[in-house]
Amino acid sequence: MVLSLGRWVGKVAVVSGASAGIGAAIVTELVKNGLVVAGLARRKEKVEELSKKLSGEKGKLVAVQCDVTKESDIVTAFEYVLKNLGPTHILVNNAGLAQASSLIDGDTQAWKRVLDTNVLGLSIATREAIKQMKANNIDGHVIHINSITGHKVVNFPGASVYPASKYAVTALAETLRHEINSQNLKIKITSVSPGYVETEFIEVFSGKTAKDLGLTQSGLKAEDVADAVVYALSTPPHVNVSEVTVQIIGEA
Repeated sequence: MVLSLGRWVGKVAVVSGASAGIGAAIVTELVKNGLVVAGLARRKEKVEELSKKLSGEKGKLVAVQCDVTKESDIVTAFEYVLKNLGPTHILVNNAGLAQASSLIDGDTQAWKRVLDTNVLGLSIATREAIKQMKANNIDGHVIHINSITGHKVVNFPGASVYPASKYAVTALAETLRHEINSQNLKIKITSVSPGYVETEFIEVFSGKTAKDLGLTQSGLKAEDVADAVVYALSTPPHVNVSEVTVQIIGEA
């Protein structure tokens, strides 16, 4: 099996949460491989900065303002992509959020932000992408950036609804697969579940560094997760990689 992104060159990929971390790493790899990437983010200026850095690569990056907790933002973003770049061939649902809270005495608004981002935002973006794929007879690919916490609940103080949101992502990927099969579509769906990744995620979650929280073990780099995405996209049209779990050696 020859792995190549050749069939995607010049095609449109939409990546949410593209301003930093895993999203920025995924965008970088896709642009280097010749894709036209719409980078969705609240911090559009961060994506614009990355676009300038990638200006000499085979593909290109276009920054698109989008808060995935707002349905109107998502719908508008996909309308912009279709009008200005072309129909979506690849969707990478990377935008994800954790809010330090608890289930015993937690903050309802914090719970809602997590679920709106990780579950509903992902579902709305998926609907809009597949709508374009179906309308244009595209054999596309949807990738959910999941987590190992979507398969097992680790003892991490403050996680509250975050593991539940990622278990939902696991279920959503499988439910989507059944729907795709029932309609005889040739669209792939892959769930990529990384372990601990060294990004700004922990600081956004807790306001503290990983070291402050006692996380002394090294984690994956964002580029490691991007490599897993590239691998899934590189498989031949008849091969669907359903689940990729990526952890650093020694992680429990």
